Amino acid sequence: MASMRDIKRQISSVESTMKITRAMKMVAAAKLRKSQERAENAKPFFDKTKETLASVTANVNEDLHPLLNKRNVKKVAYVLITGDRGLCGAYNSRAIKEVEKEVKVLDKDYALITIGKKGRDYFKNKSEIISEYIGVDDKPGFATATNIATELIELYTEGILDEIHLVYTEFNSVVSQNVHTLQLLPIEPPKSEELDDIEDSYLYDPSAEEVLSAVLPQYLKNIIFGALLQSKASEFASRMTAMDSATDNAEEMIEQLKLSYNRARQAAITQELSEIVGGAEALE
Repeated sequence: MASMRDIKRQISSVESTMKITRAMKMVAAAKLRKSQERAENAKPFFDKTKETLASVTANVNEDLHPLLNKRNVKKVAYVLITGDRGLCGAYNSRAIKEVEKEVKVLDKDYALITIGKKGRDYFKNKSEIISEYIGVDDKPGFATATNIATELIELYTEGILDEIHLVYTEFNSVVSQNVHTLQLLPIEPPKSEELDDIEDSYLYDPSAEEVLSAVLPQYLKNIIFGALLQSKASEFASRMTAMDSATDNAEEMIEQLKLSYNRARQAAITQELSEIVGGAEALE
């Protein structure tokens, strides 16, 4: 049985840890509110971009633009979005497992573009990493999405990659986040049922083919930017939940340690009383 001194030391250690987890929970909650607002405010803009893309690509041939053109797939790439830090529950591991599940059934060569240190560190000795983005700000800027989209377009148009998928975590609520895999390139024209909500037709000057050269890269930037915002909100929600659970566990552990301390103290008192009584009887 541990001594009272050891138990008091454990209690002090757990209390210090609990202060840290409670502070991390409060920080994550504050960042989550801001990230959630940014993701929700940007959603109408992204939806309008998709609507415009649907209108433009509804009646055009896939061969009119290289980003629409499908070719024989020899090498596939996955853009994996994770965090730079841990202590956020299963946020990082879920996205990593999704990529592992995808490549496990893949019969083609593949490579990764990692956004976030955790994904990079996990795959650096297991898979080819073409490019990595570390230290993405807690408030991702559109410039970051532009840089990523520009690199992906170059890799695709130069024939280095034949198909590119995005793996990110969608934020639904504080307790619910889902990992999604989305094909980025070649861009898939929307299905006919997706056009039912588009009420107005568009007239383009110059032609729709020329408009594609402006709309398609912008569409990619918007999708990646939206995924960055969703992933950051999911990361903060996961961290807040994990730290809340860790704080609760620390409180339970402290209660158990205090109970053990009281038992050890009672045992020590009983032992001392027994020794006193035994000594008194011996004197008699």
